[in-house]
Amino acid sequence: MTDTSSGASVPPFVPPTAFAVPGRIAVSEQAAAHWQQALITRIHRETRAATTFRLKVPEWQGHLPGQHLMLRLTAADGYVAQRHYSLASAPDDSGEIELTVDHVPGGEVSGHLHTVAREGDTVEVRGPLSGFFAWPGDRPALLLGAGSGVVPLMSMIRHHRRAGLTVPLRLLVSARTREDLIYADEYGAETDVILTRSEGRLRAGHLAPLLGDGRPDGGWEAYICGSNGFAEHASRLLVDGGQPVDRIRIERFG
Repeated sequence: MTDTSSGASVPPFVPPTAFAVPGRIAVSEQAAAHWQQALITRIHRETRAATTFRLKVPEWQGHLPGQHLMLRLTAADGYVAQRHYSLASAPDDSGEIELTVDHVPGGEVSGHLHTVAREGDTVEVRGPLSGFFAWPGDRPALLLGAGSGVVPLMSMIRHHRRAGLTVPLRLLVSARTREDLIYADEYGAETDVILTRSEGRLRAGHLAPLLGDGRPDGGWEAYICGSNGFAEHASRLLVDGGQPVDRIRIERFG
């Protein structure tokens, strides 16, 4: 990989011996088909395990909140590793996007991004991918996320704010502690935070006000993102609370 801004050599991607578990995210057949060079313009630590990477992608054609992309690294010997990452940024026409990546123990790509990559380095990206989990802002949305599962949901929150939308939007985000909460300084009145170490996990009582009298006209479109365990638990609570099954969208990882 080469720093396109200066022509200087940057640290190469060196694959570790351990392999990361790939994300279980289906790629849309209509996804962008070609790889693009992306310049890392900013690296910001969010928590002990999560970091946000801002990328400049000159040919980026835009995305919908909730979509993701594929990121590819190529080692000097030609070895290739690629992973799916949710887009954290709201759609805009600047050609810059953001990813927030957990450092997965033994992860090839996340390990390189967290320990080797620097501002000015380049990576390859392809996308945006998949429209199933996308929210264009056209209907009330109830968002439930845990850990780094909040990343695509934050794209929706940012879009809602930037576009000045008035359609109802609510987020319930779960993390072990305040220190583990990604985007802790960005949440507003639309968000309820659940700290599981001190409060326990998400439960029916958290959802009751939103699924009862707080349900908007026409009901919610529900979006759940997190681990397999969280996705199953959250979707069961929603169904038990009266949320139609066909209006629950789930993206899971791990």
